[in-house]
Amino acid sequence: MKSERGLGEARFGLVGRSLGHSWSPQIHARLGSAPYALVEVEPDGLAPLVRDGAWRGLNVTIPYKREAAALADVRSPAVRRIGAANTLVRAEDGSIVAENTDVLGFSWMLSRFCRERLGGSPRDLLEGEKVLVLGSGGASQAVVDALEHVAGARAVVISRSGDETYGTLVERHADAALLVNTTPVGMFPRCPATPVPEGDLARLTGLRGVLDVVYNPERTGLCLCAERLGLPSESGLAMLVAQALYASELFQGRQIDDAVVPLIEREIRFQTQNVVLIGMPGAGKTSSGRALARALGRPFVDIDEVVATEQGRSAAQIIREDGEGRFREVESEATARYGARSGLVIACGGGVVTRPENYGPLRQNGTIVLLDRPVGQLGTEDRPVSQARGVEELAAERMPLYRAWSDVVVRCTGTPQGDAALIRSRLGL
Repeated sequence: MKSERGLGEARFGLVGRSLGHSWSPQIHARLGSAPYALVEVEPDGLAPLVRDGAWRGLNVTIPYKREAAALADVRSPAVRRIGAANTLVRAEDGSIVAENTDVLGFSWMLSRFCRERLGGSPRDLLEGEKVLVLGSGGASQAVVDALEHVAGARAVVISRSGDETYGTLVERHADAALLVNTTPVGMFPRCPATPVPEGDLARLTGLRGVLDVVYNPERTGLCLCAERLGLPSESGLAMLVAQALYASELFQGRQIDDAVVPLIEREIRFQTQNVVLIGMPGAGKTSSGRALARALGRPFVDIDEVVATEQGRSAAQIIREDGEGRFREVESEATARYGARSGLVIACGGGVVTRPENYGPLRQNGTIVLLDRPVGQLGTEDRPVSQARGVEELAAERMPLYRAWSDVVVRCTGTPQGDAALIRSRLGL
């Protein structure tokens, strides 16, 4: 879609140069601003679309936010401060009004995070406090504006060049109260990368929390680091939904109860959340996972089967012929690829927990379920590690890891269908 024709019959839409998958049509349908189209335009097509298109409301994304502000007839105070707009509305007189609902969306997210996770309002907690903002692009400007006007905070922008860089982060800013990532580092498919190493994050001893405007994956690499350090954290889905709500209000000329924001968040998480099954070899992860996937209408992925298909040999053959270490390498590669995807049921091999680097890829978009079968019921046929070491020894080593990694523990019921039903019940699926 490279021109106004991309709108079709829609009067609302998202405009950008290169648009991949977006949740915006689904969110706006839920909010009432539909039909909503995704419209890709080249730079020379933006002005004709904005000035002459038969639209009622447009959201604007990279790289057109500054040009969108310049093309408007009327600019909100936030747009005038920032010089960028992500929302355009056609007024009744035909004039174009520009707003930046990223500011409003982040303000909503910040207010809820402070209230529910930190125990106070943004101004009570952050007024006069230093907040680190990673990145200097359009999202950064919106976040800085919200921090200064909603919370009265002192925002310090950290970028790859200039006076405040990642190299001076720890040295100068260990007293920062909050850290916000506005860069695309850690966004799908390059996840779970993080713009700040966990070691540096740990040295920011004044931090009370971490926010990330990236919303895919659900838990970014930065949020996973914060989680391991015991810091409250949240990625950007709430901001995405809240900014859409404020845009939709402008599109429709009516107020929308913001209580719908967490409802839409839950709906999206229901669709995108992976269910990840871990447990001892022979616990029934594959059979229960298949039954669960059928019940949920989701794709099923068995990591051992992925490895076998790609390597042309079963997991047992690879372990026997090349050693367990080689199998763990290819297992980790497959785990990273599928853990980055969404809406799957994933069955992991019994030894996935022996490599700590597998946790982040599974956790980033997944709820991890331990399928717990009594040791006496675990078979060892075609399981070389179980045969070599014995089930009891293996369980003594791995069960603490399974429990540490899992969000939910499900006792096996005796049938795959029973296990799948119990998992659904425990996860509310």
